Amino acid sequence: MKKSAHESQSPEVAFAHSELGQALIRVLGEGSSSYRTIADYLLRNQVRVTALGIEELAESCQVSTATISRFARDIGFKNYAAMRGAVAEVLQGVLQPVEKLRNNIERREGAASPATESLEFAAANIGATGKGLALSEMDKVVHKLTRAGTVYVMGFGLSTHLAGLLAMHLQPFCPHVVEVAGHGGTEVAAGHLATITAKDVLIVISFPRYALDVIRLANFARSRQASIVSLTDSPASPLAELADHVLYAQSSHPVLPSSSTAAVALIEALVVSLMVSNKDNVEKAARLTEAISAYLYGADAALPARPKKNAR
Repeated sequence: MKKSAHESQSPEVAFAHSELGQALIRVLGEGSSSYRTIADYLLRNQVRVTALGIEELAESCQVSTATISRFARDIGFKNYAAMRGAVAEVLQGVLQPVEKLRNNIERREGAASPATESLEFAAANIGATGKGLALSEMDKVVHKLTRAGTVYVMGFGLSTHLAGLLAMHLQPFCPHVVEVAGHGGTEVAAGHLATITAKDVLIVISFPRYALDVIRLANFARSRQASIVSLTDSPASPLAELADHVLYAQSSHPVLPSSSTAAVALIEALVVSLMVSNKDNVEKAARLTEAISAYLYGADAALPARPKKNAR
């Protein structure tokens, strides 16, 4: 059964699209430093906020309770309690899969193994990403990639390896793919993007902690009229507002700044969607397999035997 637009959104994305979520996103773009911190926390932790008192939220955001109260009034609520009630009303009691897992772990008797906990979060992140995947947005991204003159892929820091993985997967199916940063850093990335045009697509990847250079270079590409596709974790991400199309991958982790597991799964989903989007790509995949088969271990056994010539 085809999912409705509402059903295809994760609770976090659906919250961001609500009237309250849109108000918080406006604060992210226009508010003071302390207001942006509060808005960011509310957008990322809606479920948790419904259980926090004003003192606890103030401590989490490292601001005063007076600032929290003023924030609530400035976005249209009588007080903090009214704003917290509005958050709960928008959520309508739906818990995010990762938040469910976190609550379950916290309720367990005894400490869970750090390794087990990390793997459980990875599984929950992939589940939440799949549940929240907007298929229409994925189709639009595939459409852009098939028509791009050049596809640029950019990621810094922990996202560098994700950019390299995506670029490698895209190369057989796009006319020209450029991994913007690679091992060269910001200067090399800026050099690659110097010639970007309106005919090109920039896929920019960033998860917490976000790299400032990614945001600056994405803004530059946008000023050159290139199409921007963001792979990021949340509507609160600074890349969400910059992009023409956004694909979200959950990245929660109990220890690390973010987890890349769901991002890898999302990259694979994007590449598969591109591969099967037309028959030409299927043929390209077959030719690629044939071309590299001689270099793979055990390839001789996998290849069909050549017919023997008839003895004379």
